[in-house]
Amino acid sequence: MAKEFMVETSARHVHVTQETLEKLFGKGYQLTVKKELSQPGQYASNERVTVVGPKRELANVSILGPCRKANQVELSATDARSIGLVAPVRESGDTAGSAPCKLVGPAGEVELTEGVIVAKRHIHMTEADAKEFGVTNGQIVDVLVDCGTGRKTVFGDTVIRVSNSYALAMHIDTDESNAAGCAGAVKGTIVG
Repeated sequence: MAKEFMVETSARHVHVTQETLEKLFGKGYQLTVKKELSQPGQYASNERVTVVGPKRELANVSILGPCRKANQVELSATDARSIGLVAPVRESGDTAGSAPCKLVGPAGEVELTEGVIVAKRHIHMTEADAKEFGVTNGQIVDVLVDCGTGRKTVFGDTVIRVSNSYALAMHIDTDESNAAGCAGAVKGTIVG
């Protein structure tokens, strides 16, 4: 029997530096935890910002914590187009030359010259998970997802991300999730 893993939908969100957080929310501000996420130490915060593009804006976008070393805005391709941006499909952290935007918070705003991406679908794994699945960090695989809607889908070009700080889970964006009819607890299997 093929080994399964959880497939989660990652909705639009923002990662910010402490410096950016303070510009948006005030000096000395700290993120507050709303909900723990599946990846250890990661959480959805209570704090929200507005992401502004050339055409329009997306209000109430969640900031994920803790703060990071670089700002990053993760949108679906539909979200990006709707606000007038051409966001490249990239792995998290690969923001060089990506789309710009403005972030607006209750205490101020920040112009990002780059940082908006469509996150490349990926599977988080520990080293032990990778060994069990017979894959390596950076490997590209195909994943069969059965959302129980009669629309089984194979997601190609899925990157394996290995670190012992991860928990086993695949992340897809809302466009991908909606296309496959995913809702609730969904499982995936590597098929190629």
